[in-house]
Amino acid sequence: MAYNELIKDISRIRDYMREFFVYGFKSREEMSIKSARSYDNERRRIESWLGDYMSFRQDANGKNLFISVDSRRVPQNPLYQMWKAKSFTKNDITLHFWLLDILSIDEPKSLVDIVRIMDKDYLPLFENADSMDESTLRKKLKEYVNLGLISAERQGKHLLYSLPNNKIYLHDWYDAVSFFSEANPLGVVGSFLLDKFDKLPTIFSFKHNYMLFVPDNAILLDLLEAINEQRRVELEIHPNKRQTALPLKIFISTQNGRHYVVCSNIRTNKIMFFRLDSIMKVKQLELVSDYSAYLHKFEAYQKHLWGVVSGNIEQLEHISMILKIEHDEAFVVQRLKREKRCGKVEQINDNHWRFTADVYDAQEMLPWLRTFIGRIVSITCSNKMIERRFQSDIEAMTKIYGGASDDI
Repeated sequence: MAYNELIKDISRIRDYMREFFVYGFKSREEMSIKSARSYDNERRRIESWLGDYMSFRQDANGKNLFISVDSRRVPQNPLYQMWKAKSFTKNDITLHFWLLDILSIDEPKSLVDIVRIMDKDYLPLFENADSMDESTLRKKLKEYVNLGLISAERQGKHLLYSLPNNKIYLHDWYDAVSFFSEANPLGVVGSFLLDKFDKLPTIFSFKHNYMLFVPDNAILLDLLEAINEQRRVELEIHPNKRQTALPLKIFISTQNGRHYVVCSNIRTNKIMFFRLDSIMKVKQLELVSDYSAYLHKFEAYQKHLWGVVSGNIEQLEHISMILKIEHDEAFVVQRLKREKRCGKVEQINDNHWRFTADVYDAQEMLPWLRTFIGRIVSITCSNKMIERRFQSDIEAMTKIYGGASDDI
């Protein structure tokens, strides 16, 4: 079968994007999702969208593909293209233009009216055009109403369809849409709107633009809908796991852009975190009447949460760090206050500051604590393993770079 850039099922493309760019860059021989022929078809499809941004390296294991993008030099996230390649049938494209043209006249029309106008005024104008039965047309109208492309209003026994009364002047929102498309987790919506303009914006550039989470947009939307409607979901998690949970919040890492969903397990009453790139599918389940109780429990739980690891919630770990900060280093104090999360910052004297926190898992804080090396006077923790781990990291770094190991 000839290669086709359009796709019917986005989940398969997401699988390949995940294998390429999330779980590691794999060669053709290492891919296990489908056959080698399927791999070649999907690779060509991805390259048709991302050809200018894809690179490869050759080693003993074969040719490994990966994305290489300087986010400061691209006007729009190139991965949005994967959401714009949906396939369609001949009837899909015919009905799209016929319906919009018929409804462009102000007077609303019923299903019977639309069928009559198509048969009388449109079919004779096209050779080999198929007559549209009411069932097909009803399904297409329902789909477009759900998408917001057309409006439906019941009068008596009939639904009357019309184009929505849209008074938005999109050009007035150009800068806002441009920023939204790159800064919002669901920026693909802004990308679709930007396609209506003659040229892409150049006013914004982003030093840290986390692009690789675009394939998770559909999962994110499903979870946000469940949160908004306060309902449970069934999560299908990579590779072969199912979990029923109640989604409460979406967390996004400011360090790597990774997306997480915070859920409550209603059966065990425990808080759980799931990475969105590991979720294959979200199935909406029943509404939860006491949703606010679960949300309030998490808000209390969050007071001692540093990241996405809960550790032992029965016994908090206390950590204290004293820093020496000179008078001309006010930016360090500002950063400390900005990034303290659930911790506290207090000044001891003119150039010494103390950071303290009570968290479920202090080990999760180590990468952040290490960024203050050179200003740290002391670190103490109720979990002595954390102190030993931090000291061993300093000693290992000293062996590599030299210097006095007792000066942290």
